[in-house]
Amino acid sequence: MNTEQLIVSIGSILLVARLFGSIFQYIGQPRVVGEMAAGIVLGPSVLGIFVPSASVHLFPASSLPTLTALSQLGLLLFMFAVGLEVDIKLILKQRFAVVLTSNVSILAPFALGAVFARLVYPELAGEHVAFASFGLFVGTAMSVTAFPVLARILKERNLLSTDLGGVVISCAAVDDVTAWFLLAIVTGIVHSAASWSRLAGTLLGLLAFIGVMLVPVRQLIEFLQARYKEKDGEGGFFFALILLMLAAGWTTDRLGVHPLFGAFVAGLAVPKDGEWAAKSIEKIESVTLALLLPLFFTLTGLRTRIDLLVGRRAWAYVVAIIAIAIFGKLAGAALAARFTGMEWRKCLAVGVLMNTRGLVELVVLNAGLELGILSPKLFTMMVIMALVTTFMTSPLLASLNVMTVHQRKAAA
Repeated sequence: MNTEQLIVSIGSILLVARLFGSIFQYIGQPRVVGEMAAGIVLGPSVLGIFVPSASVHLFPASSLPTLTALSQLGLLLFMFAVGLEVDIKLILKQRFAVVLTSNVSILAPFALGAVFARLVYPELAGEHVAFASFGLFVGTAMSVTAFPVLARILKERNLLSTDLGGVVISCAAVDDVTAWFLLAIVTGIVHSAASWSRLAGTLLGLLAFIGVMLVPVRQLIEFLQARYKEKDGEGGFFFALILLMLAAGWTTDRLGVHPLFGAFVAGLAVPKDGEWAAKSIEKIESVTLALLLPLFFTLTGLRTRIDLLVGRRAWAYVVAIIAIAIFGKLAGAALAARFTGMEWRKCLAVGVLMNTRGLVELVVLNAGLELGILSPKLFTMMVIMALVTTFMTSPLLASLNVMTVHQRKAAA
């Protein structure tokens, strides 16, 4: 692939992603929703149908390996930043409401997703994939909550410092950790094939990796943080974190687990007490959000084949997937929050916010497609579900008017 073609491909992606992001932001949606939509528009479902020559010119087969490599780097940085935003100490100290709500908001959609997987397994699973892997993956994909998108929605609506925001962001953090751990297990099962001894070795290696990262490596990071702070070496500390992320991703990949899990755990291991974690997030997002993640959205769009959804049966599956995802997550989280004594309006707000899937869902789905667990048709169906559940968050939250309720209580 020549440099000129690469510039044209990347430039087109960034321009369209920026345009759609601005449009969606104008109508009250997070920018990421517009960028997700832009990826589908640039793919075979829209551009490939209406202007196929342009699609071939912008994204020739020779460009895909380079774009894939850049997008994978972006995903590693993104998952590292997600881990940086999750504070394990807060998760371990959360109240009864957080523990119950987070667990039910995972188990309800997971169980419904596993039942649905049983029904569609012969028709929509990837070739030669065992049901155990397929059922576990579909359940995991249904139970995802997009922690980064959720955090930004709460910040935009000034809810992050409220009791509601505290409960929701803590539940989302627990969901994120659980979802990535489940994905790591699924990846280990797929890579271990039918060898139980190999699978056991993978899981033991994974547990050992997590233990090493969260205890001795965390202590090493604290030492480096103090040393670099004395020397005003913010750049050196950030460089050390990037090396840690790459090493962690390489380690989990060698274990037979997705490298994104390693990057996520590396972010978890970084202490959140000082200000350097927040500064690192800003540095990473300045590159990933502006440049690398739009490449990932476009590659997801190139893999999304809406033209495969032909007939009422296919679209009935789409409706069923959306309904299962919404009911399991929204109703599960809302009912669990109500059980803890929260008022109904806030319970519904918790359910609506936890139903946000966003970019994290797309990352999980792409992993499932790469592992051969999902067929292209089911992948497309679940991408549509990710878009719908993310798009509906802002208008539903606005209709609940939870911020006004909070302000009234504060004033009283």
